[in-house]
Amino acid sequence: MNKKEFDYDLVIIGGGVGGHGAAVHAVKCGLKTALIEMRDMGGTCVNRGCIPSKALLAAAKKVRELQNSNHLEELGIKVGELKFDKEKISNHAINLVNKIRQDLTNSLKHLKVEVIYGQGKVINNQTINVLTDNGEQKITAENIILSPGSSPFVPPGIKIDNDTVFTSDEAVKLKELPKWIAIIGSGYIGLEFSDIYTALGCEVTIVEALDNLIPGFDSEISKFAQRKLIESRDIETYSGVFASKVIPGKPVVIELTNVKTKQLVDVLEVDACLVATGRIPETSNLGLNNLGIELQKGFIPINDKMQVISNGQVVPHIWSIGDATGKMMLAHVASGQGVIAVENICGRNIEIDYRSIPAATFTHPEISYVGLTESAAKELSKLENFEFSSVKAYFKGNSKALAEGDADGFVKIIFRKDSGELLGVHIIGSHASDLIQEAANSIGQHQTIYNLALNIHTHPTLSEVLDDAYKKALVTLNKTEKN
Repeated sequence: MNKKEFDYDLVIIGGGVGGHGAAVHAVKCGLKTALIEMRDMGGTCVNRGCIPSKALLAAAKKVRELQNSNHLEELGIKVGELKFDKEKISNHAINLVNKIRQDLTNSLKHLKVEVIYGQGKVINNQTINVLTDNGEQKITAENIILSPGSSPFVPPGIKIDNDTVFTSDEAVKLKELPKWIAIIGSGYIGLEFSDIYTALGCEVTIVEALDNLIPGFDSEISKFAQRKLIESRDIETYSGVFASKVIPGKPVVIELTNVKTKQLVDVLEVDACLVATGRIPETSNLGLNNLGIELQKGFIPINDKMQVISNGQVVPHIWSIGDATGKMMLAHVASGQGVIAVENICGRNIEIDYRSIPAATFTHPEISYVGLTESAAKELSKLENFEFSSVKAYFKGNSKALAEGDADGFVKIIFRKDSGELLGVHIIGSHASDLIQEAANSIGQHQTIYNLALNIHTHPTLSEVLDDAYKKALVTLNKTEKN
């Protein structure tokens, strides 16, 4: 088949932020592009994830701030009785979703990307069958990007009724504010919703199967976060146990079982239950078997150019991005992967650097990180035979944080002692999600403490917490050199 015989230069299956980003970049690169979406433009992030949850968190933050009368009085502010309207908070999230989804749709229309609503299935390396409301159609493309996204994982024994027992997909709609809600999982999804629910007056119980709460973060960050986000609030916790059975109803009945002994340890009766146990890739019905692609733990295997791999070999003309690849299940990662896939389709040979991609949890205070945790740095140092160190700088030493009366938190940086290269940065505190980007750019450029400590930061700003950390690290390196 000659290039002239293809319907499109590129067809993308999946219209989440990854697929949308790839389509926009493809058009800018001169590729005739089509995008197949079976549900809502914007995918999970816009419709059921990042966007509505951040709208709810914004409202929760305002409520939490106005409830903190001691803090306000220190600033010379007194407020009366605080009231909030759940329906208007919910509508704020819904309206934001509708606006951003429409903006994405309009941008594709403006760029003349053909959007096909239906289920796309790969027939061979360059042919897709699309099942639409009007029947089936076959389209061809020189290259295909698979971006099907993910959906919430519901463990065995848990029954979802989307009323009293639900996932984050339903939670963002904020249909009810239950008096007592159990949240299964203390990862970033569970943390963010516990923040929302407690701010709006709900009692929360968190159930975590791992021994430690708030897994996946640097250990020092997790310990601090546990004190600030859980222990200081009306939150009961279980760790080392899992919800072996969740029965919807009024009340919701939850059986808790010890992970190690498999013995029943407690039975909870709560008003509602949010299942926040992670996400799984939407890789069924893509036609991967037609290409001989074997999934790895359910995920589509790819290399750092976003090419799909099968039996150790690149599958020609097939690329994959986003949650379905299982690399970093974050919206901005999907978007970045989409751009990189298109760059490689255009022959520009670009690879992704996951270590330089930041992540954030939008609790109050926020948590963010990029690069290696201390435990990961320890493993790498043994493998590559180098020494590393870490230092912390605290928000309580920052003029802007003190002026705002919001000085809880710290920055932790991890760096090599030989070259001074920055390996990881972890932040918990005000605007952590904004501060982390500077560190991410530095790691992406393989910057060293020697250079970073000489950068000049605006005063007074929260960014000076990073500046303080870099300068402390430089002192450590200078002492090492003298020794």
